Amino acid sequence: MALDPAVAAVRLAVRRGLLDVGDQPVLVACSGGADSLALVAAATFEARSRPWQVVGVTVDHGLQAGSADHSRRVLGQMAGLGVDETVSVRVEVTSRGQGPEAAARDARYAVLEEVAQRFGSQVVLLGHTLDDQAETVLLGLTRGSGARALAGMRRGFTPFRRPLLDVTRAQTEQACRAQGLEWWSDPHNDDPRFTRSRVRHRVLPVLEEELGPGVAATLARTADQLREDVATLDAIAGAAFTAVRRPDGYDTEELGALLDAVRSRVLRLAALEAGCPGSELFRAHVAALAELTEGTPGRHAGRQVQLPGHVTARREGNLLTFGPTAVSG
Repeated sequence: MALDPAVAAVRLAVRRGLLDVGDQPVLVACSGGADSLALVAAATFEARSRPWQVVGVTVDHGLQAGSADHSRRVLGQMAGLGVDETVSVRVEVTSRGQGPEAAARDARYAVLEEVAQRFGSQVVLLGHTLDDQAETVLLGLTRGSGARALAGMRRGFTPFRRPLLDVTRAQTEQACRAQGLEWWSDPHNDDPRFTRSRVRHRVLPVLEEELGPGVAATLARTADQLREDVATLDAIAGAAFTAVRRPDGYDTEELGALLDAVRSRVLRLAALEAGCPGSELFRAHVAALAELTEGTPGRHAGRQVQLPGHVTARREGNLLTFGPTAVSG
């Protein structure tokens, strides 16, 4: 009997994504949805001829009624697929000025890192697909977030890997059907209150209908191309950051000589190192810092730039300095 093409596509993606893994355990995050179930099935199949073990991990966010029962069902499914060990963890989702989706994601990633450390692993597989990538790019476009957001989700950042970014959601669903796996559909994915849900069910279908099929693949391909550019600029900016840094600040003359795209990245790095939270540091803040570095010191006498995280930037001679924001009495 011929292997279903969708099953083959998922297995190949996982095989390619794990070529460099030695004998350390491979953790697979599984929500019970089609994407992550197909990922678990592929990882356990590939492990048959590899020296690593597969650990299936499900995270209970406690945000929906019956979540504990659902976690137990997912554990049973993963065990049935042949994982070497199963883990279920409950997290408390606390929003710190974020939306519920972002808060849940941060809590999930944090606990997955903890589980990976417990097992001595540097590999956690996530089930994001090409469709997820396309949605992320569209969301970045609507927010005007720049090249970093348009570059979409990274394929890998320690310990996480996304081997299915070239595989479509339709393929993971077909892979589950072909293997007799019944997946869970998260009601949040269909809830129009969430922006990503509206992009998935309303925006992308309209684009496909009006512009022709293949829009999702094109958006994902754009992300790949931009990610290469962003990585190159980030590397250049990292070297420039070291060059302009002084013991008590940053050399404004050398900052002024940098190309705009590099300078903005260097200033962002400086603000982050000073304690600014990245999620609250926007382009307007970086632009204000850039203006503070331009021209002669006298032009900026007494000027300050208030930044998130109670950080204040000042121009002191030919140095850009950062310090804690003074608390007014």
